[in-house]
Amino acid sequence: MTNWGIIGLGNMAFQFANAIKEVENINLVAVSSNSKSKLNNFYKTFNLEKENLFNNYEDIINCKDLDAVYISTLNNTHLSLIKLLNKSNLNILCEKPLVMNYNEALEVSKNINLKKKNVYEAIAYRSHPQTKKIIDMVNHKEIGKIKKITSFFGFKVRKVKNKSRLFNKEVGGGVLLDLGCYPVSFVRLFLNKDSDFKINNVIGNYCKTGVEDHAELYGSINENVEIELKVSFQENLDNFCKIYGTEGCIKIPSPWLPQRKTYLEVFKKNSYYKVFTNCESSIYANQIKIITEKFRSKSKEKDYLVNIDESVEISKILSEWKKLI
Repeated sequence: MTNWGIIGLGNMAFQFANAIKEVENINLVAVSSNSKSKLNNFYKTFNLEKENLFNNYEDIINCKDLDAVYISTLNNTHLSLIKLLNKSNLNILCEKPLVMNYNEALEVSKNINLKKKNVYEAIAYRSHPQTKKIIDMVNHKEIGKIKKITSFFGFKVRKVKNKSRLFNKEVGGGVLLDLGCYPVSFVRLFLNKDSDFKINNVIGNYCKTGVEDHAELYGSINENVEIELKVSFQENLDNFCKIYGTEGCIKIPSPWLPQRKTYLEVFKKNSYYKVFTNCESSIYANQIKIITEKFRSKSKEKDYLVNIDESVEISKILSEWKKLI
């Protein structure tokens, strides 16, 4: 049995707690929040023990029999909480973005690697079987040699609110921190340690609160694979990814929140077909299951989870993208 705790009780915390119910041999045993009303709501909804309700973020590390903690607080708190939890023996799953910038990511990496702790960033689509299916198809040259990758994620926010977490600069607002990790992490699926990722051009816009609400990146991998990324709060983008090859194209219609049954579209010169993928559980329950298995076994088997080293590389690209806008 693996016992989880949650720090921060917003919307994602509720989704996480409900997803735990789908997974065998995993319990939610403790929660931590600065809001007494949210603590009380979790206490009633998820039948927790009163002694495992903590009215500040720090005290949850004193909870007995806790194995792992999910951080679901505002972006600007992640660094301090990871460093705090690193003082314990707790495994960590942190909501994206892991930290606010590349320098913070390097600090976390140094801090964590000294302890050899399991720390992962919660980019849920990476644990879905659809991701492995995409990689397998590319590796088996289903569409030949990759020539171009496009990856988009955007939705229209009709009103810019100063205090909204999406637009508040102090708490880590902005479209790059909120959505940028998705297309960047998708492109990184096709990189290795020797790959040369280059940013050729960026387009972006800052809204009245001082954070970016639209951003585009045009770049290349090893100068022969074209990259086009786009994230936005200004417009509802066609939220799909495409991988163009010398012999065809793979389209991923639902890259970011794939359902239990999902599909890929393959376009070739004289054919079109769909490749279906099934997942036994919802995307967040599947993430919890895969991450927990990783915590238990410390397996070195190849996976596509976003570990601390991967988070550093994602953060590096995001920070450079932001700097160039």
